[in-house]
Formats: sequence, C-alpha cells, structure tokens
Amino acid sequence: MQVVSSKEFATHQDKYFDLALSEEVAIKRGKNLFHLTYRQPYPEQPILEPDDDFRRAISGEEFKRRALLMVEDLDKKYAKK
Repeated sequence: MQVVSSKEFATHQDKYFDLALSEEVAIKRGKNLFHLTYRQPYPEQPILEPDDDFRRAISGEEFKRRALLMVEDLDKKYAKK
C-alpha cells in the first residue's frame, strides 16, 4: 500500500489511478486516510425473455388457495381423529 498526501494526489492523479490498478493507494488528508482501490465493473446482465416455466407458474393468490386446501386436508386427516 502506498500512502500519499492529498496535495501529491491532486498533482499526479493519473499516476495514482494507474497505480491503484495493481495495489491499494491511501491518500492522507489531515487526520483522515482515504483508500483508493480498483474494482472491476459488474458485467451487464442480459434481459431474459419469459420461458415455459414462467408461463406455467401460478399466481400468489392461487398458491395461497392451494396451500390452505392442503393444510385443511392435513388437519382433517391427522388432527381431528
């Protein structure tokens, strides 16, 4: 890690941005220390078209209705003997 003053950084910004590609650079300004690091940009996610799974999916309301029916059936079968 390389530590530079804020004045040095302001004077030679390109140098320190290039250096940040390979190592961490810290910029000291008074009592504060700022870290300059490089992070690769996130790859752009492709926009997908709806597929057959999407078309076969049920709505939230339909899921809720079916789940309640299943719970009622299980309750009748096991809890109310």
